[in-house]
Amino acid sequence: MVVRRHDPDAGARPAHATALLPLVDEALAAAGFDLADVERLGVGIGPGLFTGLRIGLATARGLAQALDLPLAPVSSLEALAAGASAEAGPDRAVLAVIDAGRGEGFALAVRGERRLGEPAALGPEALAQAVAALAADPEQPAGTPLAVGGGAIRFQAQLRAAGAAVPADESPLHRLDGRQLCRLAAAAETADRDAVLPHYARAPDATQHPR
Repeated sequence: MVVRRHDPDAGARPAHATALLPLVDEALAAAGFDLADVERLGVGIGPGLFTGLRIGLATARGLAQALDLPLAPVSSLEALAAGASAEAGPDRAVLAVIDAGRGEGFALAVRGERRLGEPAALGPEALAQAVAALAADPEQPAGTPLAVGGGAIRFQAQLRAAGAAVPADESPLHRLDGRQLCRLAAAAETADRDAVLPHYARAPDATQHPR
C-alpha cells in the first residue's frame, strides 16, 4: 500500500489545503491507479485541530460527491491506536493521545481492537490517571500500557511517571498511519456524505451567541 504524508517542518504552518489533493494524485499514481478506480473513500473525523479536520472532511465529501462514492468515517484516535496495537499485541492496552493544544490531549484507550472508553480531551493530570487505571487493570498482563501520538510526546513525563511506556519522539508509532485508516475504513459502515461531520471531543474555542 502506498502512503503519502504532508509533514511540515518544525515551526512551519501546515499546507493541508494546497497539498492534500496533489498527494492523493501522487499516491494513486504510485500505486498504479487513478480516481476512476476508487470504490470507497475513508476519512478521519477527529478528534483533532479544527482547520485540518475541516479541510480533510471538505475534500473527502467533495470527492465522494464528484465520484459518487461511499464515504466511511473513521476515528482519528482509533486509527492512531491501531498502528500501535499492531506492535503491542492484542492484550496490551494502548493510549492514543493527539495534541489538542490548550494544555490538553485528545485521548482514547484501546486493547486490541476494543475501545476502553470514549475519546476525551484530558489535561496532564487526567492523562496520568487514565494510565494508572490501565496499568492497574487485571486484564493488562503484557507489560505497561503503551502511549503514542503527538500528545504522548508532549506529556511524556507525566505519562511515564504514571506507568506508561512512551516510544522515542522519532518513532513512527506517534504518527497516524494512512494504511491503518484505510483498513478501518474498509470495514466501517459508510454514511451519507453530508452527515459525516468532525468529532471535536470538546467545545470550540469560540462560539456565536444569539443577539
